Formats: sequence, structure tokens, C-alpha cells
Amino acid sequence: MTERPKRPVQAYRNPGFLSSKDARELRILAEYLEPKSRFDYHKVDDTIVFMGSARLKSREAAEEALRAAEAAGAGVEAARMALKMSIYYEAARSLAFRLTSWSKELDRKERRFVVCTGGGPGIMEAANRGAAEAHGVNVGLTISIPTEEFDNPYVTRELAFHFHYFFMRKFWFAYLAKAVIVFPGGYGTLDELFELLTLVQTRKMRKPLPMVLFGTEYWRQVIDFDALVRHGTIDARDVELVHRTDSVDDAYDWLVLQLAEHALAQPGPTL
Repeated sequence: MTERPKRPVQAYRNPGFLSSKDARELRILAEYLEPKSRFDYHKVDDTIVFMGSARLKSREAAEEALRAAEAAGAGVEAARMALKMSIYYEAARSLAFRLTSWSKELDRKERRFVVCTGGGPGIMEAANRGAAEAHGVNVGLTISIPTEEFDNPYVTRELAFHFHYFFMRKFWFAYLAKAVIVFPGGYGTLDELFELLTLVQTRKMRKPLPMVLFGTEYWRQVIDFDALVRHGTIDARDVELVHRTDSVDDAYDWLVLQLAEHALAQPGPTL
């Protein structure tokens, strides 16, 4: 008896096709539509984005690491620097807590100004942690890269996303953002910062986007904006696209003022 041929697999259930280069457009579209569906369902229309290094430790973790380094007699200098930099973890945690507490009082039906991070450790964990401690939902946009596993348990489970394409992850950072706070960070943080600055400078982003550079000493050493002006590669007014501070109080007051003036009357994302 002749065996009947197997029924052909439907294209949208064919993992071989969906993972192929021919279906790349579908995978890109999925990283737009699936997050949009979840954001719509959970009524997340706008966010406050926290960016910064994944390598920074909390104060307690940095103190423990320093004690261990001193006991071992190795890595003491790096551990001391990690403890110094932990002030930014604690600042991000505190600022996220305060902004979340403020935002929860604005609208009981819609979720306004939800804390959003890259979903990883360091500054990202700190901001998600602060938002969670204020009993607010928060967003984590992780990316698949070849790094060691990490655990950021503070991201709201229903709003934890995992991207393959960097540009789709950046889209969701920018599209919903009504404010951005950038803490000390490395290549990834610099990439995200300059992409946002470029969008604002070129007016491709039409909405107001208040940006805070937190950590004046760090940013003064890492980026010489004044040198860019002196060499004529940016205008003097471009330096004013960011607000610089070392104070959680100042960052909070400035952001609340900017959001109240520019964003509260204009719900929803606009680019």
C-alpha cells in the first residue's frame, strides 16, 4: 500500500523558512507588531528611558566586592572604582522610584511615563528596581548578544521584551520616549545617546525630548562637546540639547517641569 505523502507545512509554521534570510522582513515586522500589541494591551503610551552601563554595581554589591578584593590582595583598585561608580546605580534607582511615584498620581486609567530600560544589569537594573519599589510597572527591552547570563528580576514580566535586531530595539526606545536620562556608560550607551541627539538635532524627531546627562565629571571627561563647537562640527546651541546634573533632586524637578509643559497635554507617541 502506497504511503500517503505528508501534508505540506503552512509557511507561517515552517521554522526553516521563518529562520531563513528570505523571511528576514517577517522577523523584523514581528519585532514591531508583537511589542506594539503588548504595549497597547497594557496601555503603555509613553516612557521615561534610562540608559547607562550594564557594569555598574549597587552600593552593597560594590562594598562586598571591595572587601573580597582586599582579602584576596588582588583587584583592589578596580573594586574601589566600582564602589565610586555605584553612586550612579543608587541615583538611577532613586530617580526611577520618584518619577514612578509621581507618574502613578497622574492618571488612574492610562499608564503615563513608565520607566523603560534595556532590561539588563547595572543602571538598567537600578532603574527597573526603583520603579518596582514604587509599585509601578516598568519595561525592559533586552537584546540577544553573546554575553554571560544575567538576572534583572525587577522588570514587569508582561513588559519584558527580547530583540534580535538592534534597530528595532532602538525604535521602541525612541518611539515611546517622552524623556531620557543617560547615566555613565560605554559603547552601547554612547551609541544610543548620539542616535537620539542626531534625531533631535536633525528634527527627525518632532516631539520634545528632554534629555538628562547624569554625572557631570564623567561626561566632561568622556565627551568634549565644547571641542565639537570650537572645531565647527556642531552649533553652540546643540550643546543645550542635554541638561547636565549630578543631583537626583535637580534631575527630578527639571524632568517633571519639562514633562508637565510638553507631554502631559499630548498623550501618545509621536516621531
